[in-house]
Amino acid sequence: MIKCMLISPSEKAVIGSSELISQWQSNDQTTLWIDLDNVDAEEEKRLLTQFNCHPLAISDAQRDRHPPKIELFKDYIFMLYRGIIANDEGLRFGHLQISMFIGQRVLITRHPQSSLAINELFNLSSEKYLKRSPVHLALRLFHSSCGYYLKELFTFEAELEKIEDDFQFNGNDQMMKKITAHRSQLVKIRRTFNYHVSIGDTLKAFVDDDDTNLITDKEIHTVNDLRERLDRLLSLSQMYYDICGDLINGYMSVTSHQLNATMRVLTVITALFVPLTFLAGIYGMNFEYIPELKADNGYFILLGVMAVVSVVLLMVFKKKRWL
Repeated sequence: MIKCMLISPSEKAVIGSSELISQWQSNDQTTLWIDLDNVDAEEEKRLLTQFNCHPLAISDAQRDRHPPKIELFKDYIFMLYRGIIANDEGLRFGHLQISMFIGQRVLITRHPQSSLAINELFNLSSEKYLKRSPVHLALRLFHSSCGYYLKELFTFEAELEKIEDDFQFNGNDQMMKKITAHRSQLVKIRRTFNYHVSIGDTLKAFVDDDDTNLITDKEIHTVNDLRERLDRLLSLSQMYYDICGDLINGYMSVTSHQLNATMRVLTVITALFVPLTFLAGIYGMNFEYIPELKADNGYFILLGVMAVVSVVLLMVFKKKRWL
């Protein structure tokens, strides 16, 4: 589906379809936003070529999976980032690749499925963003997409705090498996945010170095606001990753300590029975003559010796704090 929003200084904003493109071409004072939502690949390529988009940028935009990037061309900026389609519990985001071609008077957004951020902003209330400049609207779209990530991370923070509290009192293998799954998802999310932070830094460089007239000094605050949100997402994902790692390490330490305590008890028991087994082994040998074998109270004397040895060993272990 092709959706268009056309604004002009003298008339109200108009939302329609591809018929607005001809109006935009005939009036240099107008600004156009074209949203390509799950459009046929050939039709999409034809339209993007009509707007002089570079073939390599079109190819990158139409790939099923491509790392987020930003690239500067002569007449426009090509930006590709990952938004959110939907999410399940445990930070299992459904990522959506969104491409934006940002020109002087036109913004083209392309995505293979419906986008939450674009659906939220594609209305007449966003006229003020497009009227300011296409790049300002593009930055607002990116900022809005980051807001969905931020919302889900805050939700996960509450869940992580609950896991931390439960883990201190009742840590088990099932919780360990859950934390490990969260940590694995955070690795993937952190990789995406790393790419996005790189995009934010490049945008800042475009402003500072005057590499293009598409991003002017008046967008510096918008760019900085976006960069702060991107940095915050990366720092939060890193913090949650570290917390999950600390929980895993803590669980492994507790488990190791419990195993050591068990092994210590078993070792003490073994140490107690070694001398008793030695004595029993001596008097269990089948020699005809053993000095104490014929003693009337030899059995009771041997049991007494065994008891004394056991008590002495227990006292030694207690003194050395092995028990």
